[in-house]
Amino acid sequence: MVTRVFVEKKQGFNIEAQQMLADLKGNLGLRGLEEVRILNRYDVSGLSEEQFGAAARTILSEPTMDAVYGEDFRLPGEYQVFAMEYLPGQYDQRADSAAQCVQLLTQGERPAVATAKVIGLKGQVSAEEFEKVKHYLINPVESREASMEKPATLEMQADVPADVARVTGFTTWDKARMQAYFDSMGFAMTLSDLEFCRDYFRDEEHRDPTVTELRVIDTYWSDHCRHTTFLTRLNKIDVEKGALSQAVEKALRDYLALREELYAGRDKPVSLMDMATIGAKYLRKKGLVPDLDESEEINACSIEAPVTIDGKTETWLIQFKNETHNHPTEIEPFGGAATCIGGCIRDPLSGRAYVHQAMRFTGCGDPRTPVADTLPGKLPQRKLAQTAAAGYSSYGNQIGLATGLVSEVYHPGYIAKHLECGVVVAAAPAENVVRERPAPGDVVILLGGRTGRDGIGGATGSSKSHNKQSLTTMASEVQKGNAPEERKIQRLFRDGNVTRLIKRCNDFGAGGVSVAVGELADGLDIDLDAVRKKYDGLDGTELAISESQERMAVVVAPENAEKFVSAAQAENLEAYPVAVVTASPRMVMRWRGRTIVDLSRDFLNTNGAVKHASVSVPDRSSVEFSIPAGNGETKPVKGAKFGVSFSGSLREMAASLRSASRRGLAERFDSTIGCGSVLMPFGGKFQRTPTQVMAALLPVLPGQETDQASVMAWGFDPDQMMEDPFFGAYTSVGVSLAKLVAAGADYRRAYLTFQEFFEKLRSEPERWGKPFAALLGALRAQLDFGRAAIGGKDSMSGTFNDLDVPPTLISFAIAPVKAGEVLSPEFKEAGHPVYAFGGSSSAEHLKETWEAFHDLHRQGKVKAAWAVENGAAEAVMKMSFGNSIGFVNDPQAGAPWWGPYPGMIVAELTEEVDLPCAHRIGFTTAEPTITIGKDSASIEELLNLNEGALEDVYPSRTPADPAPVPVLEAPAFSRAAPKAGTAKAKVLIPVFPGTNCEYDSARAVLRAGLTPQILVLNNQTPAKVAESAARFARAARESQILFLPGGFSGGDEPDGSGKFITAFLRSPQTADAVMDLLQNRDGLALGICNGFQALIKLGLVPFGEIRDTDASCPTLTYNVIGRHQSRIVRTRVASNRSPWLANARVGDIVSVPISHGEGRFLCPPELLEQLAENGQIATQYVDLEGNPTMDIDGNPNGSVWAVEGITSPDGRVLGKMGHAERVGPGLYRNVPGNYDLGLFQAARAYFSI
Repeated sequence: MVTRVFVEKKQGFNIEAQQMLADLKGNLGLRGLEEVRILNRYDVSGLSEEQFGAAARTILSEPTMDAVYGEDFRLPGEYQVFAMEYLPGQYDQRADSAAQCVQLLTQGERPAVATAKVIGLKGQVSAEEFEKVKHYLINPVESREASMEKPATLEMQADVPADVARVTGFTTWDKARMQAYFDSMGFAMTLSDLEFCRDYFRDEEHRDPTVTELRVIDTYWSDHCRHTTFLTRLNKIDVEKGALSQAVEKALRDYLALREELYAGRDKPVSLMDMATIGAKYLRKKGLVPDLDESEEINACSIEAPVTIDGKTETWLIQFKNETHNHPTEIEPFGGAATCIGGCIRDPLSGRAYVHQAMRFTGCGDPRTPVADTLPGKLPQRKLAQTAAAGYSSYGNQIGLATGLVSEVYHPGYIAKHLECGVVVAAAPAENVVRERPAPGDVVILLGGRTGRDGIGGATGSSKSHNKQSLTTMASEVQKGNAPEERKIQRLFRDGNVTRLIKRCNDFGAGGVSVAVGELADGLDIDLDAVRKKYDGLDGTELAISESQERMAVVVAPENAEKFVSAAQAENLEAYPVAVVTASPRMVMRWRGRTIVDLSRDFLNTNGAVKHASVSVPDRSSVEFSIPAGNGETKPVKGAKFGVSFSGSLREMAASLRSASRRGLAERFDSTIGCGSVLMPFGGKFQRTPTQVMAALLPVLPGQETDQASVMAWGFDPDQMMEDPFFGAYTSVGVSLAKLVAAGADYRRAYLTFQEFFEKLRSEPERWGKPFAALLGALRAQLDFGRAAIGGKDSMSGTFNDLDVPPTLISFAIAPVKAGEVLSPEFKEAGHPVYAFGGSSSAEHLKETWEAFHDLHRQGKVKAAWAVENGAAEAVMKMSFGNSIGFVNDPQAGAPWWGPYPGMIVAELTEEVDLPCAHRIGFTTAEPTITIGKDSASIEELLNLNEGALEDVYPSRTPADPAPVPVLEAPAFSRAAPKAGTAKAKVLIPVFPGTNCEYDSARAVLRAGLTPQILVLNNQTPAKVAESAARFARAARESQILFLPGGFSGGDEPDGSGKFITAFLRSPQTADAVMDLLQNRDGLALGICNGFQALIKLGLVPFGEIRDTDASCPTLTYNVIGRHQSRIVRTRVASNRSPWLANARVGDIVSVPISHGEGRFLCPPELLEQLAENGQIATQYVDLEGNPTMDIDGNPNGSVWAVEGITSPDGRVLGKMGHAERVGPGLYRNVPGNYDLGLFQAARAYFSI
């Protein structure tokens, strides 16, 4: 039986509905719309009436915030109503998490859950406008309009798939018949590839192929998987003579000379791939890449680095990877961007490294463009940009990955196809990574998620250009991410005892089983019947090429298979054998006992028919461009002008889209998880100066300490690349290195990786000339600077009808550095001289300049530095924002104030210097004003202009609640104490699906001298749930402290955070163990962020016991701004009556990282007064003056009375939103503050009686 319930946020909590109302009125122009109501609809089967009632009260809704309606509920007649739901087979995190939560509550079988969102519109909305709303809200790639009728069953009715067909007569077809078949199948490969297949099956296999074989070949040879465009042979190269072509001609001659030196006597075709990789080969031969880690297994760029841990030096592997998901994000922004970072993580993760830092780099058209101006067949740029940001941040935040840098560039060419690029850094002890060639008899184990139809054709789809039908025809091509599942794989692969069992590993990205398993060894026998499915009905072809996410394929020796599977199960993961390595070099796949794929490895490795192209590089001095001329006008110019220049106005520059602050975008990404962020994305006491690099400590295990870090930066300008791909790419490399130097690193230790994104090249030499010139420029830069690109990623389908993306080559540069050496860009002090380093764009001059700058930094003479991107004026403006320190230029000194100057660094120094490569351009001032010549403006005005440019797209401000906020003071006269102490208290840290702060929590516990126990809970089956409850109860009775760490509790779905934790802890067995700890054994409990949300929903705070909650209880709900918030806040100790706060004094100001979307504390007024009187309000958010505040700069979520943390009546239970566990040496160097609240030291002292 199916039972239905509707859940709606009450007034004051309905932020999503309010945002949708504003969106529809503002962006769709529905002026007559008066109200929007949103109801989440749940259909559930497999529960008794009693179980369903309990689930509806505690999981599907929250009494404080939600109204719950029965299945007969209908919105009143004045509302126009429709519902939307995910397409069948698409991953619905809300439904999945609800089902898992209910299973934890009942400890029985997991119920079936289906969800839909019901939208009601009230007001003057015409039928045409109503349809317009549906079209705007329902993306046909992932969703559809849902029926309003309740289904009779939730079981998916799957037809039994037919046997895989053979393509009869294929080997005899002529060109016309082959063309007709080619057109009917929608292959990504070319017709010549298909003819190549015909000849292979005719001449070598002597049979016709199966449909599965052709689909597998199409996937295997796709541009995404095998870089067929980059491997195309370039037979004719023509460089047009002209004023600006001499450098290109010389670079071409040098490239051909390198080939002679490196490939003497070998027939190595000229190709884009060769140009992309030859620089590293040459520099390696010259001994300039000594740290390169090389192996047959290619998962990510990898270098060796000596790392000092606890005073001892170990060899570690530092891995880094960039990845794009341009096609999926273009058609389904949330899922495409989410799986961009998910896939990017899996590459080094498959290399057995722990991914600990991420960067997001995106490109789109102007997101402020009115929705009415959207091209047919395209999503609005605003919606695409906003939804992609939500998808990427959702995945990264859930999996527990610190995003240290978020950048977005704007260019009208990206309307052709959105640029969605993820970059990650990972590391692991070298001894944990074993790489061996698989041997016959070895077992291939599939690990992680199950297989569905999502992502089928993703590799081939991303290799095609697109048209206006793409949005409605490519639904299955977008993969769906499940971050909590991938988090489990991260945990498993952090264990060296597990990773040392692995001979080789591949992640399930493009191509599914056919590529992830198919590339592990030359000979494989794959059993597709063993592949576990999300649902029935998948045929053999779908099982072979589905790109369902969060899966890994690992090769282990047969004697280690059972051990590996057991280790995976201990991490709440499914793992099972699917293939065996064979001696015969063939890839064989069986389904239903029949062989449906049987292909020779030599044939697969051909990558299809050999492809040829010609290249034509025009002289860029003959190409005309338009550049801004001020006052909104443009002027035509000829030749490369190195990007857009401003007209000489501080205000114009500050308000420009090019320089606009991305703070409202960046703050939705968790930047502090992992307890390793050396720099925050925005620095200074006001947190307004953006950093140009991400910097993080290497991810040593809890209990270990290191100061070894890495810094990573990017270089790219779409306008420069449009004007001249050769010089634009050269500049990309130079700027990426300059940013590392400005951050304190030595460019001589840097490595590079490139991201290429170009239009569909077709067979047009002029189009081929763009990536050719760009790669030639990048090669020239590698040789000039002596730094190698050891990796990269190409995406060669940036075309929509006749619109192309700008030539895109992004240089990502990374270098090792000690945390204490990292520089940040915000001005530090008034009265210091400001210098410009660099006066020439030549590589030799820049290298000398960077080395001189680095020497000054090592002498302690550099306080702040910025690598110039859009001019020195922008540099000093951005540097001034963080601490509101002004700048006045030196009238005797000139500087390239208003245009790009690649490689230049602007720096605040402690004293005057006399260097040929540096000249003073001005001074820092106490007056918060920037003055350059006759142009002067206050920092406040420029900051408002700078942040206002994108405020409507990525909000960073909300109106402050005018209600007064009391300054609370409740000093301790006495505190609770245990009846008996213990030498070393044990801290239980349970790991639920979605938990991601367990390592940070364990690290903080160990630093305080306590003993952590991380307990992973398993919910794969009812028996595993029951066994987990018993293990938790035993561990709780053996512990003195319960620590519920942060995370996302299954993505915080269904609505309301902490549902996994509360569902589990409400079972009698676990609840009794918790209450025994607190009431009978004087134990302590702590919940941070998601853990605080669980404590408050259980009643443990403020009541001190697990109880049913109702509308009279306090709660934590969505931030007023309606999105995730991540930054540093200041908190004031309002009460130190809790044992947790015994080391703090009332009035102490402590800085703390926050990262949450649901941290707004709300409480009925009478109870709030009572909590204050009892001293249970522990901490309050405060402004820079130390006053409790409702302003979003100090109070990130809008909590009533600025409450950040509360306690139980006796103080033994503390819940707080700020991540007090994410502190330590070397962190957050660009945001000053006292970060030590002393929680864990106080807990240790509590038990030391």
